[in-house]
Amino acid sequence: MRVQTTGAGSLRLAFDSVNKQGGVNGNTFTLVRADDHNEPASTVEQTRKLVAEQRPLVLAGYSGSRNLAALLASGILDQQRLALVGYRTTGIPPSHPLLFNVRADVRDELAKLTEHLATLGITRLGLLHEAGADAVVAAADEAAGRARAAFVIRASYAPDSRSAGALVAAFLKTPPQAIIMVANGTTTAAFIERYRMEGGAAQLFAYSGADIEQLSQRLGEEQMKGVVISQVTPNPYKTNSRLAREFAEVTKANKLDMPISYVMMEGYIAGRVIIEAARRQGRTPTRETMTAALNAMNDYDLGGYAVGFRPGARAGSKYVELSIISSEGKIQQ
Repeated sequence: MRVQTTGAGSLRLAFDSVNKQGGVNGNTFTLVRADDHNEPASTVEQTRKLVAEQRPLVLAGYSGSRNLAALLASGILDQQRLALVGYRTTGIPPSHPLLFNVRADVRDELAKLTEHLATLGITRLGLLHEAGADAVVAAADEAAGRARAAFVIRASYAPDSRSAGALVAAFLKTPPQAIIMVANGTTTAAFIERYRMEGGAAQLFAYSGADIEQLSQRLGEEQMKGVVISQVTPNPYKTNSRLAREFAEVTKANKLDMPISYVMMEGYIAGRVIIEAARRQGRTPTRETMTAALNAMNDYDLGGYAVGFRPGARAGSKYVELSIISSEGKIQQ
């Protein structure tokens, strides 16, 4: 069975592992990849091409708010009756019966972050978000309201923006006690770098899509110190759950030439969910039975990480925990 992705190959860890054991119900998995260069038009073009040429059973590993919006608008999922399992956005996409995410959504992350801030007595907040992400702003306001806090300053950035100067200036002019950044890794890193350089004193909180590994590659220890990041998968560097131990064993067996990361863990989880959905279909899986199997997946336990779907809720997990960067640049939870 073929799985199509425009994202990274961390899904392959799960597929290669099960293929070595003979596959599922007599079927093995083939991962077909394409690079959309993070361009929405290319996402649609590459998807159309691969659907026509490769006839995948399911899509997986898409990334980017505009990319996912373009894919939904193209009608490909509906026309081809193709489920999409696992995607990353800085927004909150509309509920769609063919979308199946394996992580908590931004609402859950915002709730966790604002609840944590409330325990610290921090109530004057700032929000950094992508332009046009109205659902994120609404979710942030709702989460802050429950925590008896409020956003005193909001600043948005264009998806193709490369300058953090205006964003930093806005938060320095109306300084909050803490800033929550719902932004991609590039924007988050640029903002933290400039904000620290210009003397910004607010505590900094990032959502999971900023990618702690990407931030650590660009920023120094002093800039990263004290930054809190919400995480939507178990820590890939610890083996304190069955899923984490299995992930460690699989990465070791595959002798990866790249460091492990939270992104890889998320991709591995998506692969495991697809494998389980295929297992539930018997020897002749189809696109329709794949969707049905995913919709019927309720509280599937991967070993300390549960995934389940229901109508109107396409985020399959509620798992959120917080990581803080210590003064030595280490991840603490």
